[in-house]
Amino acid sequence: MAKKKKYYVVWQGNDTGVFDTWAKCQLQIKGYPNAKYKSFPTKEEAEQAYRNGAAADFIGKKKKPTVKRISAEAREKIVWKSMAVDAACSGNPGAMEYRGVDTKTGVEIFRQGPYQRGTNNIGEFLALVHALALLQKEGKPDLPIYSDSRIAIGWVRKKRSNTSIKKTRSNAFLFQLIQRAEVWLNNNAITNPILKWETKEWGEIPADFGRK
Repeated sequence: MAKKKKYYVVWQGNDTGVFDTWAKCQLQIKGYPNAKYKSFPTKEEAEQAYRNGAAADFIGKKKKPTVKRISAEAREKIVWKSMAVDAACSGNPGAMEYRGVDTKTGVEIFRQGPYQRGTNNIGEFLALVHALALLQKEGKPDLPIYSDSRIAIGWVRKKRSNTSIKKTRSNAFLFQLIQRAEVWLNNNAITNPILKWETKEWGEIPADFGRK
């Protein structure tokens, strides 16, 4: 019986895209740190996964987030009934993802990505807007949101990103997300307090991916 053909998506490697043989895929991932790739049974599924950046279960390994300890003095300054957001990026630009967690428990509330040729600033910006939209939808207009990025907080307040990254074929979907975020900001009032997480005093933000 002939072996079924597979298609391979490389989200992060020497080159990214959909490849129709394992040999071609290997050329992109061999020797590339933290390469992200996965096989699919059809070309259509592979192309869709690549466009969506839906690499939550890629073959490349992810590190587990580390648990951060915060001093008793610092704990008194933190608004624990809140959400914390953060982003991670392998390279600059590189494969970017972001997430939001419950500040007190660390339980993940949402996670998106990886998206190709992104940056930490873009991820932090999208994470904040995602959190704002989610909390509005859930009827929680007063719940604070923590971010450790002054740049992303500034972009949200100005209701637009200020990224210098150029739009390419590989990050076109990411730019769609940025545009959607800007449209949302310009059509919705921001009622949730956006707070700066003081990393030097409190340690890494609870949403940190633990990959530093």
